[in-house]
Amino acid sequence: MNILITGGTGFIGKALTEKLLSQDNQIYILSRSEKKVSQLFGNKVQTLNNLSEITAQSHFDIIINLAGAPIIYKRWSAKRKQEIIKSRVGLTNQLVSAIDIMQHKPDLLISGSATGYYGNQGDTALHESSPALDDFAHQLCLDWEQAALTAETYGVRVCLMRTGLVLAAEGGMLQRMLGPFKLGLGGRIGNGQQWMSWIDRDDWINIALAMINTPEMHGAYNATAPDPVRNKIFTSRLAKHLHRPAMLPIPAILLKLAMGEMSELLLGSQNVLPFKLLEQGFKFNYPDLDSSLKHCLIEEQP
Repeated sequence: MNILITGGTGFIGKALTEKLLSQDNQIYILSRSEKKVSQLFGNKVQTLNNLSEITAQSHFDIIINLAGAPIIYKRWSAKRKQEIIKSRVGLTNQLVSAIDIMQHKPDLLISGSATGYYGNQGDTALHESSPALDDFAHQLCLDWEQAALTAETYGVRVCLMRTGLVLAAEGGMLQRMLGPFKLGLGGRIGNGQQWMSWIDRDDWINIALAMINTPEMHGAYNATAPDPVRNKIFTSRLAKHLHRPAMLPIPAILLKLAMGEMSELLLGSQNVLPFKLLEQGFKFNYPDLDSSLKHCLIEEQP
C-alpha cells in the first residue's frame, strides 16, 4: 500500500514507519528535512517537503497524521499555544484540503489526538463517549479531531487515536525520567494521586495496524493500556525496575511556578480506559505496567 505519514520521524512515527516498511508498504513522509528522513530510513521512503506537492494524481491508500509541535517542553505563552494549534489543527485542515483535490481518495485517515481531550477528571473512569472538561488541552484535541473528521465528507474512513503516555526507553517522557531515576533522584509528582493513562509503544503501533486492517473500526479510540495507575504507583514501579529508591517528590507548587498552566499535564488526573478496543477484541501485548516497563527497560536490568 501507499501510505503517507506526517510526523514520521518522531518518537512514535519512526517506529511505526519501520514496522510498515517491514510489511513491504511504500511509505511517504511529510517532512521539512529530507536529510533527516534519509538518515533514518535511507532510500526506503520518499519525502514530501510540503503538502502543496500533492496533486489530483497523488495516490495514497492510507494517511497517518501524527505531526505536532511538542506540547510539554515550552511554557504555554499565547504565542506558544498558537504554534501548538497550528501544528495540529492547521496541518490537519491542510491535509483534508489535499484529500479534497485527490482524484483517488485514501481509504483511511488515522489522526492523532490525546487523552488530554477529557481534561482533569480525578478518579472518574473515562471512556470514548465520556463528557470532557473544557480547558486548553481539551479544546485543542477537540478541534484537532473535528478537523480530521471532515475527511469523512469525501468518503474517507477516519480513526482517531486518543493517546496516553507512550512508553519506550529511547524517547518520550520515560526517557526523560530515566536519568534522575537512575541516580535515585526520582519521586512522585505532587501528591501522586493523579491517574496516569499510558500505553507501550509496540501496542500503540498494533492499534494503528488493527485500524488499517479492520474496516469496521472508525471514530475515536482511547489508545491506552487497560491498566491506568496513579502517579505514585507509576514512579515506585519505575524505581523498582531500575533498582533505585523513589524518595524525592516534586512539589506541585514548584511545577506550577515553573510551568504555569502547562503543569496541569503532569498534575491533572485522567483515568482513561480503552473501552472500544476491548469491546472489539483487541489484545494488548503489554496490558499491565510491569510487563511494559520490563519490555522497555530490558537493557537497563543489572
